Amino acid sequence: MKILVVEDDKSVLNLITTTLKIHQYNFVSAMSGTEAVSLCASHAPDLILLDLGLPDMDGMEVIKTVRTWSNAVIIIISARGEDADKIAALDAGADDYITKPFSIDELLARIRAAQRRMTFVSSESVESPVFINGNLKINYASNLVYVNEEEVHLTAIEYKLLCLLAKNAGKVLTHSYIIRKIWGNEMETDIVSLRVYMTALRKKLRKDPAEEDMIRTHIGIGYQMLKK
Repeated sequence: MKILVVEDDKSVLNLITTTLKIHQYNFVSAMSGTEAVSLCASHAPDLILLDLGLPDMDGMEVIKTVRTWSNAVIIIISARGEDADKIAALDAGADDYITKPFSIDELLARIRAAQRRMTFVSSESVESPVFINGNLKINYASNLVYVNEEEVHLTAIEYKLLCLLAKNAGKVLTHSYIIRKIWGNEMETDIVSLRVYMTALRKKLRKDPAEEDMIRTHIGIGYQMLKK
């Protein structure tokens, strides 16, 4: 896996790159948005660790530019901790968000999670008619859903929500992104209605109360299907 680190603070950059070196990750680094875009084009990284506050251009512009040709996993590492900033970055195309100050253990955990997601996406690159994640199985051809091999009856909206989460397993999807994908625009429904649908979907998927929910709520941001 190739990693691109984009950070203009030398101390933070040194911390990240030293950590990557110790754990034997292959990486290159940039201290500006222009250099980041150039390195992304020339090195085709699999994962980008991106600071938003860059000296020459905002990290949001880097995301939008890179997303015109790259599907690399983008993890934001930023001092901007407001939900609005996180939502904007995720909507622009970022996959995950770490707020400064952060721990090295958290950073490494996020990188490992990204690796798992990349492996999962790679294995699903030729779309299979059947999706399996833990005890969940979706047969796209027949539109049937099973939990522990027992059929689960979903409404049309619940099924569309489940498929959207499944096809983006491991990725945080914002409320507005989900609403646009399911209903077409944000005028036809709202976050409260979405929450009601998600609550109903969760109940149908969770056969064993002792099991962890497969769908994780990111309060104020959106939802994520965990990869089991």
